[in-house]
Amino acid sequence: MTTITRTIKATPDEIWAVLADGWLFPTWVVGASRMRDVEEAWPAEGSRIHHSVGAWPLLIDDATISTGCIPGRELQMRARIWPAGEAEVRLTLTPQGGETLVEMEEHLVAGPAMLVPNIVSDPPLKWRNVETLRRLAFLAEGNAR
Repeated sequence: MTTITRTIKATPDEIWAVLADGWLFPTWVVGASRMRDVEEAWPAEGSRIHHSVGAWPLLIDDATISTGCIPGRELQMRARIWPAGEAEVRLTLTPQGGETLVEMEEHLVAGPAMLVPNIVSDPPLKWRNVETLRRLAFLAEGNAR
């Protein structure tokens, strides 16, 4: 499991506005390239967003499901990228004055990617998630909604 934290100069509500807009998902999630559909209930538990990952023309169409949601506070997701596998992701927002500490946890839970030893898979996953939180910060701090 990798855990990344970043302090974002935005309130939890401003960050939540980005997380709750499923159409913005490929803007802040590294590797996601486009959205195909966002269920109206997103990010309520059980709702899905339908995305593609990769670079055209080598795209994989799959979905991410919300497995837990506390609006303005926490979002849990199960990201699917088959045939590579699945990961559980949790984003936690903790207010700190006018800023927010964002913690992102991710771990692989299914598929062939689990066969890769953590010593090999953790560094690139960590780098990817550092960039993911950087992009989330740009959107929330710039009030992109």
